[in-house]
Amino acid sequence: MKTIPHWINGKDADLQDKALTSTRTSPVFNPATGEQTGQLLLASKADVETAISAAEKAFPGWAATPPLSRARVMFKFKELIEQHADQLAALITAEHGKVLSDAKGELTRGFEVVEFACGIPQLLKGEFTENVGRDIDSWSMRQPLGVVAGITPFNFPTMVPMWMFPVAIACGNTFVLKPSERDPSAPRLLAQLLKQAGLPDGVFNIVNGDKQAVDTLLTDPRIQAVSFVGSTPIAQYIYATGTAHGKRVQALGGAKNHMVVMPDADLDQTVNALMGAGYGSAGERCMAISVAVAVGDIADKLVTALEPKVRALKIGAGTMIDCEMGPLVTAQHRDKVRGYIDAGLEEGAKLVVDGRGHKVSGHEQGFFLGGSLFDHVKPNMKIYREEIFGPVLCIVRVNSFDEAVKLINDHEFGNGTAIFTRDGDSARQFAHAIQVGMVGINVPIPVPMAFHSFGGWKKSLFGDHHMHGPEGVRFYTRMKTITSRWPTGIRGGAEFVMPTMK
Repeated sequence: MKTIPHWINGKDADLQDKALTSTRTSPVFNPATGEQTGQLLLASKADVETAISAAEKAFPGWAATPPLSRARVMFKFKELIEQHADQLAALITAEHGKVLSDAKGELTRGFEVVEFACGIPQLLKGEFTENVGRDIDSWSMRQPLGVVAGITPFNFPTMVPMWMFPVAIACGNTFVLKPSERDPSAPRLLAQLLKQAGLPDGVFNIVNGDKQAVDTLLTDPRIQAVSFVGSTPIAQYIYATGTAHGKRVQALGGAKNHMVVMPDADLDQTVNALMGAGYGSAGERCMAISVAVAVGDIADKLVTALEPKVRALKIGAGTMIDCEMGPLVTAQHRDKVRGYIDAGLEEGAKLVVDGRGHKVSGHEQGFFLGGSLFDHVKPNMKIYREEIFGPVLCIVRVNSFDEAVKLINDHEFGNGTAIFTRDGDSARQFAHAIQVGMVGINVPIPVPMAFHSFGGWKKSLFGDHHMHGPEGVRFYTRMKTITSRWPTGIRGGAEFVMPTMK
């Protein structure tokens, strides 16, 4: 059985490495078969400190590297990702379970941020003003922070790390990544490709681990900033602990994404959008649509159209041809999602399609669930209030547009939302009034492109900065402003008043 090592100072760090102190491991599974395929080394506090030391040592030289040279490493890295796309997608599917086409889509949305980071010479340009005062000029510049860290989730093992480290590294920082223990092989391949692209040793490091590793990153004074994506309770902990130790923190939390379906919506377009957004990647997306808010008399037609499509979902191993949905990531998570379905029934929601008994022939030990569809879900129900993170779609019926908006705005999460309508006035009103960070108009999963920035509102984001794009550059740099005057002759003595620009 393979042992998956850390990546420290440009090379694998495994049990043969005398610098490591921990021999603890965690199992890695293939979700489609239920079989253990590897064991992952888990870092001790000392092991994480070794990675931080490597990053700290590499920082001065990397920060002094011209932005153009850093960009050229990113260009080469993007080329290598494209060359190894099939290999990376296969690793994602083998350890996460999502279908290969979805794994390749994840990869694409990740290296779009690498493409964005290739423009770092332009993105780091400051501003210059001549003669802010007599013979005085002023300009600004953005400089890297130092050693920064990323803590990333299982559902996007390559995309979410690539929403962080390309921008951080291109800005001149060095990086320590703590990926999910569930699917660590693809991030390790990314580390190897970065080295092939010419990234100096120590600039990018990976430590695999659990809470012990996370707490070390949050408290070590050498870490200047932490980026996180995960559940809201952990995001709150990351934000509170990191900021208490003087760090910048962007912590993206949970979601309960609603799609408002207006009476005038194109029903076929809406149903197809809900199928992909609700059941794609087995619902294990922070931008998945988990609630459809049916306004007025479209509700019955919507449920009638959805039911046969949910029953007909093609479910199996992610490597199967034409498969639409794979397994959940672990047996424990599958059982947790089953528990939510049980709770929905107990609270009185109507279970239109029950996915709990789904089996995949030849993969009976896999972590599979079928798609589930609830109707007549109420706001006080657990399946409405909490993030399920599985293939469960809830239909909530409301009488009006205003009631739909209030329902969404009253929810504690504000990650993503969408409205499906033919009416421009309703769409414009919705975009203006809704208290959610990312909004789609006839677009079910409105994930911003790399040159914009990703992030939610309310309990879906802790911190002031969204992720990647222009906000990422601001998060991973500090602004410095210089005001300069060169002496042109003898000055008239000391000045004891606040300087003004006259």
